[in-house]
Amino acid sequence: MSNPIFLALDVPQIDAAKELAGKVKGHVGGLKLGLEFFCAHGHHGVHEIAQLGMPIFLDLKLHDIPNTVAGAMQAIHVLEPAIVTIHAGGGRAMMEDAKAAAGENTRVVAVTMLTSLDDRDLSATGVQGSAHDQVMRLAELAERSGLDGIVCSGHEVGAVHKQWKHGYFVVPGLRLAGNSVGDQKRVVTPRQARDDGASVLVIGREISRAEDPLTAARMIEATL
Repeated sequence: MSNPIFLALDVPQIDAAKELAGKVKGHVGGLKLGLEFFCAHGHHGVHEIAQLGMPIFLDLKLHDIPNTVAGAMQAIHVLEPAIVTIHAGGGRAMMEDAKAAAGENTRVVAVTMLTSLDDRDLSATGVQGSAHDQVMRLAELAERSGLDGIVCSGHEVGAVHKQWKHGYFVVPGLRLAGNSVGDQKRVVTPRQARDDGASVLVIGREISRAEDPLTAARMIEATL
């Protein structure tokens, strides 16, 4: 992919999402649609955004028993997403079934640990060790399960890339130097994530909430 930036269209209105994507489509490589958008608009909404002619990343973070997740993957075949997320915490059988049920041209990547969480949050859920340790464990499990890659923060992508040479790594929670981190806790710059091995850079607020989204997208692309 020549441009690794996927714009996160985290807005509930289709018209607003299409307008934003249309403004910056020359400076991003794809569009990410999350749970809020999918719950509001379903298949119809995805088809509407797909008309812009860009790869679609369905960030649904599926996590259920293996049969249910496999059924959900089959249900979105018709949408032909380029990327779909599931949760690595669902276990090996769930990940294997999700990959087996996915479309031939769909990359299935496992979310390891949300970038809104840190070591303290992890401990509160009963998981021992650091965020880094947890991501490395789940990345290894995802690779053994036959997935294409994982989602992790920029703090871990370098180490995961060394462990999984040919993995496909999606990195969210990116911020330009000096900008507010919002509800994210483990952030890096787009350039750093790319240098460390990120395949896809998920960028939302840095573009969508900028005073001039087109200029913001151009600036971020220029740093790569």
